[in-house]
Amino acid sequence: MIDVRIPSSLVALFPGTQRRMSRPDAPTVGTLIVGLDAEWPGFQDRCCEPGPVLRRYINVYVDGDPATLATDLHPGATVHILPAVAGGG
Repeated sequence: MIDVRIPSSLVALFPGTQRRMSRPDAPTVGTLIVGLDAEWPGFQDRCCEPGPVLRRYINVYVDGDPATLATDLHPGATVHILPAVAGGG
């Protein structure tokens, strides 16, 4: 299983999701996102541009390291899907 963590801002858009979920093993981040989209239609569109590539404002980390859709996953991996935070003064 893969541990997936998403922010409350995405949970609010997709009823039934949780901030922390266990998902079946997937070979890549892209495959994982496709699986999440199968359960919660529109999830992939929120995370990916056509092509597909991650949207500029979406950051994905696998076991704490920056990832792309092509990043390989291993059983027991932890995947964080986070929108970029903007701000400043």
